[in-house]
Amino acid sequence: MAISTLCFICFFFGYTINMFYISVLYHRALTHKSIHLGPKMLKWLGLTGVWFTGLDPKTWACMHRLHHAYSDTDKDPHSPARFGVFGVWISQYTSYMEIQNKLLAQDPELNLLVKDIPFNVSYTNRKNLSWLPYIIHGFIGFALGSWLNGFAGAAYFLGMMSHPVQGWMVNALAHKYGRRNFSTPDQSTNNTLVGLFVFGEGYQNNHHHAPQNAKFSVKWYEIDFGYLMCLISEKIGLLKINRNTTF
Repeated sequence: MAISTLCFICFFFGYTINMFYISVLYHRALTHKSIHLGPKMLKWLGLTGVWFTGLDPKTWACMHRLHHAYSDTDKDPHSPARFGVFGVWISQYTSYMEIQNKLLAQDPELNLLVKDIPFNVSYTNRKNLSWLPYIIHGFIGFALGSWLNGFAGAAYFLGMMSHPVQGWMVNALAHKYGRRNFSTPDQSTNNTLVGLFVFGEGYQNNHHHAPQNAKFSVKWYEIDFGYLMCLISEKIGLLKINRNTTF
């Protein structure tokens, strides 16, 4: 097998797992409740989310709810209107850490915002071990590299730990460049390239118009791979899509 093909397979494998957690479980299910997770799936998410993404699910959901509450204003944790397109790269990290620390300190406002989430901030984050998932996936990548090819191992790691790039593309580019299907009070856009690469997350204008909808695409040419993962997951009994919402 060609090295380029092997690298693509390893990257796509890690990337798809990461996107399933971030786009389906963290975003559509945990944050917006557009997807229903049973008690066992919720418990699984609380236990494993940080290990597959490097991000605490409760902190992520809290930050995203703040983003919707204050989208593209001075209180938005990661808006290009506030920080600039490239400044979002840093602001999404610093805001995440600030929110996590406030949740750990039992900040009343933020804890109220995520009171419906039935688990605490992840153990690794509570114990200052947030670096541990990265080390583990680094070792997995190293093992893959030793077995298959060094580039393939690196491709796996980059795919699994790709959230900083994903987040920047969505938070920066899809709030700055693109078209708008709906008149929303923020600057959200539908960025086709981001939508393709980040499994439907680039259709931010559609999403901000109807955040309760599990399907982010509206037009026939808008492809939402994240919703396809929702449909497949529902078919095998992992979750249930809330179809009582429309655009």
